[in-house]
Amino acid sequence: MKRSTERILTSHAGSLARPDDLREMIAARDNGRAYDSEALARRLRSAVAEVVQLQVKHGIDIVNDGEFGKGGFSNYARDRLSGLEQRPAESRPAARSITGRDSVEFPEFFTMGAGGFGGPRAGGGGGGGGNQAVFCVAPVQYIGRDAVKADIANLKAALGGARVEEAFMPAIAPGTIEHWLWNEHYPSDEAFLYAIAEAMHEEYKAIVDAGFILQIDDPDLPDAWQIHPEMSVPEYRRYAEVRVDALNHALRDLPTDRVRFHTCWGSGHGPHKNDIDLRHIVDIILKVDAECISIEASNPRHDNDWHVWESVKLPAGKSLMPGVVGHITNMIEHPELVAERLVRYAKLLGRENVIAGTDCGIGTRVAHPSICWAKFEAMAEGAAIATKQLWGR
Repeated sequence: MKRSTERILTSHAGSLARPDDLREMIAARDNGRAYDSEALARRLRSAVAEVVQLQVKHGIDIVNDGEFGKGGFSNYARDRLSGLEQRPAESRPAARSITGRDSVEFPEFFTMGAGGFGGPRAGGGGGGGGNQAVFCVAPVQYIGRDAVKADIANLKAALGGARVEEAFMPAIAPGTIEHWLWNEHYPSDEAFLYAIAEAMHEEYKAIVDAGFILQIDDPDLPDAWQIHPEMSVPEYRRYAEVRVDALNHALRDLPTDRVRFHTCWGSGHGPHKNDIDLRHIVDIILKVDAECISIEASNPRHDNDWHVWESVKLPAGKSLMPGVVGHITNMIEHPELVAERLVRYAKLLGRENVIAGTDCGIGTRVAHPSICWAKFEAMAEGAAIATKQLWGR
């Protein structure tokens, strides 16, 4: 895995805005409507090539495929696992909300329907199943071989001739997958969790074997604190430890230096007053068998989290990718603010241990793709300013 040995490198958390025509094709596929599979395959390949070039153009060193082949952040995992059954939303036995604690304190805000990711966004969406409840009714097995093979082929083709430092491909952590499924087959939640981990190991291995950096996406490691408002901090720590143990089981035998881990607090445009503090779970996050930790760090609720690193040291060999631009606002961060954030982390952790990153997947969560690209440019400019301050060039 590349590190900032000569300058501050730039990357991002993954999701980027799809072109309109591709979004419509994927929506048709994922919602069971008629579509031309060959036309979709062709358009996916060309769109991934386009988005790699856009990342290069706007200053991203470590690029990905924009997650274009996946029908939404978590829905894709459901398509790659067997043993699952979709039912109407009202069949859910209980509500699970990543705003659970905030909803109690700010019920009027959430009654307004304002607790999501802002208004309609160009390039967002494209997946199906959002209004369905998904139940595990049989053994979980991995069935996504053709899909991950296509994702890998498209990104490899797009990288031909592209001037990049490295490429990564995201996949979802077992714990985040588990949170949005209901178990009716396994004898316990832990058995269900480990079955998911066992199945997803195949996808993780395929990505690493293809030569890409594997990014594990696990927003629900911190934000399940809101999903389970009945838990105390000690109880939640034990809960989170089990999820990290399951993830490490899924990552077994994979080289740590080919894995990075992204986590956040759900990143919705809500109060976030009741997010669990990073200080309560940072040691658990650092137990993930990944070299690089990508973490939300730039919005008003978590911009102060850098203080945690005044007393917590990175384990040897690990690096940090703090979010230095984010999607909580359509305002473009000033490059000097980006540089200030990067220099702050570099002085605490060592310049070679810091990569410029984003709070979460910006491309589908700001109002228009042009905002995403402008934020990437600001991040690249800020990284250049920080490089000059840290290396004197």
